[in-house]
Amino acid sequence: MQFIWSELKKLNIYIIKQYIGTFIFTFVIAVFILLMNFLWTWVDELIGKGVEFSVMFKLLFYTSVTFVPMALPLAILLSSLMCFGNLGEYYELVAMKASGISTWKVMRPLLYFSMTMSLLGFFFSNDVMPVANLKMQSTLYDVTHKKMTLEIPEGVFYRGLDKFVIKVAKKSKDDNWMYDIMIYDHSDDRGNVKVTVADSGYLAMTPSQRDMIFTLYDGYNYSEMVEDKDYRTRRPFQKMSFKRQLVTFDMSQFDMKHMNEDAFKKHQTMLNIKQLNVAIDSLNVAYDEKVDRNNDALINRFQYLNLNKESFAKADSKLKKKQGDALAKDTIEVFNWPLLSNLSEKEQQHVLGIAATSTTNLKENISITNNNMKRDRVNIKKHEQVLNQKFTLSVACLLFFFIGAPLGAIIRKGGLGMPVVTSVVFFVIYYVITIIGERVAVNGDMSVFLGAWISSIVLFPVGIFLTFKATTDAALLDAESWKKLFTRRKKNQTI
Repeated sequence: MQFIWSELKKLNIYIIKQYIGTFIFTFVIAVFILLMNFLWTWVDELIGKGVEFSVMFKLLFYTSVTFVPMALPLAILLSSLMCFGNLGEYYELVAMKASGISTWKVMRPLLYFSMTMSLLGFFFSNDVMPVANLKMQSTLYDVTHKKMTLEIPEGVFYRGLDKFVIKVAKKSKDDNWMYDIMIYDHSDDRGNVKVTVADSGYLAMTPSQRDMIFTLYDGYNYSEMVEDKDYRTRRPFQKMSFKRQLVTFDMSQFDMKHMNEDAFKKHQTMLNIKQLNVAIDSLNVAYDEKVDRNNDALINRFQYLNLNKESFAKADSKLKKKQGDALAKDTIEVFNWPLLSNLSEKEQQHVLGIAATSTTNLKENISITNNNMKRDRVNIKKHEQVLNQKFTLSVACLLFFFIGAPLGAIIRKGGLGMPVVTSVVFFVIYYVITIIGERVAVNGDMSVFLGAWISSIVLFPVGIFLTFKATTDAALLDAESWKKLFTRRKKNQTI
């Protein structure tokens, strides 16, 4: 008995070693692919702005951390499939079964590892993800709102400098010397009233690196005299020539402005479970109070209309006693209502116009209020959705293990071929169902809980089925078994 236990212990260590190496490899590859997709999406906003390497490294690091919830289940699925596929392909799994070790016992150490990763995933999602999302979003905002570096192209009006527009016809190879220069000065906010033209010039930074000096040679300054009272008629302007002139540009406008992180802290993805519960309760209370206020305002509005109706009826009766039926002939049949019967056609049109305007305003107010309430409901649902996502990550890790491990034992194919294709198929199915469920839930056509968990609910029976087939040695996806089956049927049909 002690010998069997020691052998099982060695076997468990061997399987875990095989699994961990594959898991780390697949996890890094998954994060790298997701990071490349992020860079491809934001490449236009990140390239050409002279962002420091430390800032870019920080952005990529925090972005990589935010991809862990997506990469971790995929890594568990792929590594489980590859590990058990390799064991099956090289008949190691068959040898274990021949020694009396069932597939379930082989899976047990990896199940413990997956459970550990599931718990780590939960604490990561609750404690690390909010901080990583906050750092990533604030850094991304700083980088994307940073101006491009000063790079004046040839033959194009360059508008990257505040209050200036520059055009150069030609540049030297080192980009310092420029020729046929035209500079529009908009510092007075009066349009193109100041223009500088020069034959040549060169750019140089000051020692403090805070200003750029444009030294111009052989040119003219043109200034329109807009203060002249006959400016619109006479169009006077001033022309001054120069041999050498310095134009200074403030380069602080190209510095990266750091956004205060407090502006992002209230977003649902920046909160942990405790903060989400507090936020959801506060939002629900605020929503209920807003509903009560809107209902009271609407009731008061109708009470006001009813009060005016009674007052108008009293005035109508007095008018009827005073004028008798004299005005009845002037009233058209369309307006022959009790409240309007003693008014002239013009007065009736005026009253109905006021009523139509009041009704239209009331309808618009109700529509605006309804849209605001809808946005509040969507905001609450998004908070509830993020709260459920804290737990779906942990469940997804276990779910993909119970799909990948038995599937690898059934397929019996290792390497990066069949396992990668199969893993991608299952992961895409899971991801698509998750996205659809979450969007439908946010729109209000499904409960938030069901929308967040529907992908796990759909794939849970698949994991149970595959685990049952693997532990009972069913040749579900064995190519050779299927080939034998088709060959046997073909022979039977021929006979």
